[in-house]
Amino acid sequence: MSLNITLIGMAGSGKSTIGKALSEKLNKSFIDSDKLIEEQLQMPLQQILEDNGYLKLRQIEAELIQTIEMDNTVLATGGSAVYSPHAMEHLALQSTIIYLQVPLEAIYERVEDFENRGFAKHPDQTIEEVYRERVSLYERYTDLTIENINSADICIEAIIKKLK
Repeated sequence: MSLNITLIGMAGSGKSTIGKALSEKLNKSFIDSDKLIEEQLQMPLQQILEDNGYLKLRQIEAELIQTIEMDNTVLATGGSAVYSPHAMEHLALQSTIIYLQVPLEAIYERVEDFENRGFAKHPDQTIEEVYRERVSLYERYTDLTIENINSADICIEAIIKKLK
């Protein structure tokens, strides 16, 4: 198994929370690609989305991901990273990709406001439609699927156990 880990999944699946804690536990560096985008463009994802549209945000994300070189790293991707085959191929070459699987009902409980969090979707799409569309992409690109429906600690232990 790779020394590097990439976390994929929907908004609210726990990529950043699990990623930070997992990186500490495994003594790895942590990268959040959403934060990198915000730092690079000097504005929040929501502002980028409003100014440029969802397709441009996805393009920015895909291009940025393809520049990431991991070295003993845990990477939390944005939920729409899986729309870019090139970005996912880049990540697959240098990391074990883990899909944090969370039921739609739990996503709704965890994410209070999809309208203001830089959620890259077509304006006419419902959250349910995006969820269904993305789940098939997450399943296509993942090396391991881990349910994140209990505590972060339980999820992290499951990841570590599967990686061994």
